[in-house]
Amino acid sequence: MIPVGLISAAVLGYELLLMRLFSIVQWHHFAYMIISIALLGFGASGTFIALAQRWLVERYPAAFAASAALFGMTAVASFAIAERLPFNALEIIWDPRQLGWLAASYALLILPFFFGATCVGLAFCRHPGQIGRVYAFDLAGAGIGALGIVGLLFLVFPSTALRFVAALAFAAAAFAAFGMVRHRWLAAGGLGLAAAFVAVSLPPSWVAPEPHMSQYKGLRIALEVPNARVIEERSSPLGLLTVVESPTVPFRYAPGLSLANTQEPPAQLAVFTDGDSIAAITAYGGDPAKVAYLDRTTAALPYRILERPRVLILGAGGGEQVLLALRAGADTVDAVEVNPQMIDLARNRFADFAGGIFSRPNLRLHLAEARAFAATAGERYDLIQMPLLDSFSAAAAGVQSLHENYTYTVEAMRDYLAILRPDGVVAITRWLRVPPRDSLKLLATAIAALEAEGVAEPDRHLALIRSWNTATLLVAKSPFKGEDIAVIRSFAAENFFDISWVPGISASDVNHFNQLDQEYLYEGALALLGPERADFIERYKFAIAPATDNRPYFFDFFRWRALPELLALRTQGGAAMLDWSYLILVTTLVQAAILSAVLILLPLWIRRDALGKALHRLRFGLYFLALGLAFLFIEIAFIQRFVLFLGHPFYAVAVVLAGFLAFAGLGSAVAARWAATVGRGSAVRGIALAVGVIAVLAATYLLALPSVFERLLAFPDAAKIAIALLLIAPLALFMGMPFPLGLGHVGARSETFIPWAWGINGCASVLSAILATLLAMHVGFSGVVMIAVVLYLVAPALLANRLTIRTMIPFRS
Repeated sequence: MIPVGLISAAVLGYELLLMRLFSIVQWHHFAYMIISIALLGFGASGTFIALAQRWLVERYPAAFAASAALFGMTAVASFAIAERLPFNALEIIWDPRQLGWLAASYALLILPFFFGATCVGLAFCRHPGQIGRVYAFDLAGAGIGALGIVGLLFLVFPSTALRFVAALAFAAAAFAAFGMVRHRWLAAGGLGLAAAFVAVSLPPSWVAPEPHMSQYKGLRIALEVPNARVIEERSSPLGLLTVVESPTVPFRYAPGLSLANTQEPPAQLAVFTDGDSIAAITAYGGDPAKVAYLDRTTAALPYRILERPRVLILGAGGGEQVLLALRAGADTVDAVEVNPQMIDLARNRFADFAGGIFSRPNLRLHLAEARAFAATAGERYDLIQMPLLDSFSAAAAGVQSLHENYTYTVEAMRDYLAILRPDGVVAITRWLRVPPRDSLKLLATAIAALEAEGVAEPDRHLALIRSWNTATLLVAKSPFKGEDIAVIRSFAAENFFDISWVPGISASDVNHFNQLDQEYLYEGALALLGPERADFIERYKFAIAPATDNRPYFFDFFRWRALPELLALRTQGGAAMLDWSYLILVTTLVQAAILSAVLILLPLWIRRDALGKALHRLRFGLYFLALGLAFLFIEIAFIQRFVLFLGHPFYAVAVVLAGFLAFAGLGSAVAARWAATVGRGSAVRGIALAVGVIAVLAATYLLALPSVFERLLAFPDAAKIAIALLLIAPLALFMGMPFPLGLGHVGARSETFIPWAWGINGCASVLSAILATLLAMHVGFSGVVMIAVVLYLVAPALLANRLTIRTMIPFRS
C-alpha cells in the first residue's frame, strides 16, 4: 500500500501547487478550475479502468508503475505547455478562440490527474476485499501531501516544488515495480534514478512561470519599461513577491493623489504579489517634508480631523501608509501585515532605502491577518486605516469576484468599530470605478454594520470623498461634529476632491472638480440611507448588497440581468464592467460538464449492457452521484469558511483538504468495523447511521463555528492549523464511511461496477467543485452545507431501494 500513499501525496501536492502556480501566471480564481480538472481526471480514469479492467489488473504492478511514472512526466510537461498557451481570461467574451485555449488547458492538465487516479483505481480493483484499507492509504497520503506542499513552499520556489512532486511519483513507481514478476530490480532501479534526476537536474526553465505571466498583470506591464528590472524575489505559500526597480521611468505610486499636488514623490521600489497586487517601498531620508505629497491623498483626510491619533494600519505593505501616519504626527502606530516576507523586505532587506521607518520607537509591526488582529486587539484606536493593496487593473477587470474577503464584511466592520475610541474613525480607500461598485457596496456594508450596532442615524457617522481614481470612506463611532464637517469640506476644496457624502450635504455640494456625467456616489448614498434602500440595491445594475461572513464575496458585483446590456456595449467599454472571474467560473462549469459527459458518462453509456445486467437499476449510480456532490459541497464550503480562521486562501485549501482526506481515510479504514458493530452487519444500516451523524455534526458546525472562530482568531498559525484539523476530524471521519461501504455493497454483487462507481463519483465531484462556489455566492456557505446534508440523507435510501421514483428507469440494451 506504500505506492498508493506516495502517489496520492504526489497528486494532492500537485493539485495545490497548480493553484499556487496559476495564481502567479493568471489569478486566484483559477484555483477552483484546478480542483475541477483534478476530479475530472479521476473520473476519466475510472471509466478507462472499467473498459480495460481485466487486462490492467492482470498486469497490476507494471500498470501501476507505468501510470505513476506517466504522472511524474506529465506533471511537469503539461504545466510547461499549458502556461505557454495564448490563453487570456480577459478576452474570453470577445475572442471565441479563448474558449478553445481554455479547453486545451483543461485537456493538458487532466493528464497527470488521469494517470495518478489510475494508480488508485487499479489498487481498488486489485484488492476488492481491502477497499477500506486502500481508501485509507489513498486519503491519508493525500492529506500528508496537502500539508507537505505548504511546508515545502516556505523553503523553495513553486517551480522547484514541482520537481519534488514529480520525483515523488517516480518513487511510487519504483516501489510498485518491486511487485513485477520479471525485471523488477531493473525497473525499480531505473525509476529510482528517474526520481533523482527529476528532483535534482530538471532544467528550471521548463517550469519557471514568471516569463509567461498574463500580459495584463502589473508586473508584466512594469517590466515593459526600458531598464526596469527585478532586483529581489521571495516566495512562500502566501505569494510570490517581486521587487522591481525602474530607474529610467521611476515608479510614482500614490493612489488618490490630488491634481493640486506640486511635489514630486521620491524614488520608489514596486513590490508585486503574484505579479499583480502592488505595494511601494518609498525612499525616505528622515525629512518629513520630502513626503508632503502624502498629505494630498484622499487617505490623509482622517489626520486632518484627529490630533496625534493612535493608529492601526491593516495592511502595512511597503510602508506608504506608515509614512503618512508618521508625517501626520501619529502618537503610536500599530502596523499589521500578513506576509512575513513582505515584512522582511521592508524592515530588513530595504531598510536603508526606506529610512528604517519600521524600526521607529513609536511603531509596532505585527505579523497577523488583518481581521484576526482587529477581532482580538486588546487596545483602542483613534484611527483604523485600511489602505489599497490590490492593483487597479485587477479591480477593473473584476478578477477578484471569487476571492473570499473577510476584511470588508458587516461582521468585520463591527469588529473595527468595537476597537475604536469614542471619537475614533475607520478609513477605507478603494479604487474608483464608474459606475461605482466597490464604493457603494462598502457604503452599504458600513450602514448595515452601524445599524447592527444600534446606531439610529448612520448618515451622521459617514463621510465619503473621491479623487480622480480613488474614494475614501470614513466611518465614525460617534456622529461627526460641526467642526469635523467643516474640516472635511475644507480638505476636499484644497485638494480638488469631490465630496460624495457628509452630514448635511446637498446636491449643490457635489461634482465640482473631478466631474462625472452623473454623481453616482451621492445619489447612491441618498438611496442607501433612505427608505428605498432595498429597492435601490435590487434595481442597481451591479450586486452591491452588503457582504457578510456567510457570503464574503465583497468583489462579486455580477448580475445576470445586466449581462446582455454590457455585452451589447462591449465595443464601447462595456466589457470592462464585467466581472470576468464569475463568467470564467460559469464557462469552466459548462466545459467541465461537457468533458465529464465525454470522458466519463459516454463510455459508460456505450457499455450500458454490462451495467444493466449487473445492477438492473439506476439507483446505485445515483447513490455515488449524490456522495460525490455532497462530499465536495461540504469540503469546498469549509475551505471557504476556514479562510477567515486560517488567514489565507492557500492555507485554507491545504489544511481543509488535508484534514478531510486524512480523517476520511481513517473513517474508510474503520468503516467495515462500524457496519459490523453499529450497523449489525448491514452496510446500508451502517451508511444510514453514518449520514445521520454527518447531518447532526454539519448542523452543529453551522451554528457553532462563527463563535469558535471569534474566540480563537488570536492563536498563532501553528495552533490554528492544529485546531482546524481537530474541528474537521469528527465530520470527516464519518464522511469517509459511505463511499467504501457503498462500494463494497455493490461490489459484492458485481466487481465490474467498482470502476464505474469510481467514475460516476468522480463526475459528480468535478461539477460540485465549481458548483459549490457558485452556490455559495448566491445562498451562502450555510446553504451549500444544507444541500449537502440533504444529499447525504437521501443516499442510503437509494442504496436500499427504499426510494420509489418512477423516473428511476433501468438501463436498457
